[in-house]
Amino acid sequence: MSSLQYDFNKQIHRIGTSSIKYDRRKEVFNTEDVLPMWVADMDFETPDFIRFAIIERAMHPIYGYTFRDDSYYEAMIGWLHRRHGWQVQKDWILYTPGVVPALNIAVLAHTDPGDKIIIQPPVYFPFFTAVENHDRSLLINQLLLEDGRYRMNYNELEQQAKEARMLILCNPHNPVGRSWEKEELQQLADICLANDVLILSDEIHNDLVLPPNQHQVLAALSDEVAGITLTAHAASKTFNLAGLASSAMIIPNTSLRQQFEKQLKAMHIEMGNLFGFQATQAAFTHGDEWVDQLLDYVQKNIEFTIKFLKEKLPKLRVIQPEATYMVWLDFNAYGLTDDELAETLIHQAGLGLNRGSMFGPGGSGFMRINLACPMKIVQKALDQLVRAFEAI
Repeated sequence: MSSLQYDFNKQIHRIGTSSIKYDRRKEVFNTEDVLPMWVADMDFETPDFIRFAIIERAMHPIYGYTFRDDSYYEAMIGWLHRRHGWQVQKDWILYTPGVVPALNIAVLAHTDPGDKIIIQPPVYFPFFTAVENHDRSLLINQLLLEDGRYRMNYNELEQQAKEARMLILCNPHNPVGRSWEKEELQQLADICLANDVLILSDEIHNDLVLPPNQHQVLAALSDEVAGITLTAHAASKTFNLAGLASSAMIIPNTSLRQQFEKQLKAMHIEMGNLFGFQATQAAFTHGDEWVDQLLDYVQKNIEFTIKFLKEKLPKLRVIQPEATYMVWLDFNAYGLTDDELAETLIHQAGLGLNRGSMFGPGGSGFMRINLACPMKIVQKALDQLVRAFEAI
């Protein structure tokens, strides 16, 4: 075991760095006087092994046309096998400039205008636009909240699958924090197989499953499931590299892969970002210990948050996350409208969170808070939250 300890308590000044999280507070919250804990962007510094890999390549004075060599693919393949037990072949991997672009490319490549696509809200809001912006139709398979834990509505899904072409899955699920279990995913896959429904599985949070939970790669369930699945994957959430615009779509089915690649090439975006490749390769080669320590730190932040709010604000229900560093907060017991809730959080608590309503049906009365920051920031945010709500 490595003796190197990473410092997640370090506070880093980010204002003035073109950071969406910090430098767009005025646009998003109509004030800069909020602690930003919204967009899924960590406040932990990028580890040295990634920064040094970028710096080393940047020292070469030419940044011309580039390609991904074998070492890039070997790093990704090794990571997926080591961390998730998924054996991926090199030719399954296609570059994409981010998971959200990948979702849109997949919709264009594998569905036609008017086709129906299933999503499972409350869910990451770009799922909605990936369907609607391309003249496809949404089928809403809303998650069910039972005893503080979300589950899929399989009865409704069975009916919807009869008329759907595709299902977009969030695995693990953002924002509700579910790490879907093998049996749950198999039941979903069986429905899709029986009805010839493709599955677009967004697994960008796959490395952020909190122990003792374990991530189940959907495509790893069986060869049959792999044959109908496109898996979006990236180092960007795990290592906070979203600014480098690099991700991958992994497609075992040759025909589906060729369709996706045709769309990718038609848009002339298959080349990618030189420094994104360097960062991804370094992350997946050297990042195991860093991620293990990250998960331990985030878990402590989550445990502190749940305990603190249970004692100080018992009316506020915290949905226990099994994955991600985002926590889903249920404010419905306070009887506030979504606008009133947002205004209270911004102007009374001084907090910038994500409105639950932006995640679609089932999100009203909820807020999403980002706990991937130093513990002192978490404590400050919770103190502000309590002061604003204890009198309500």
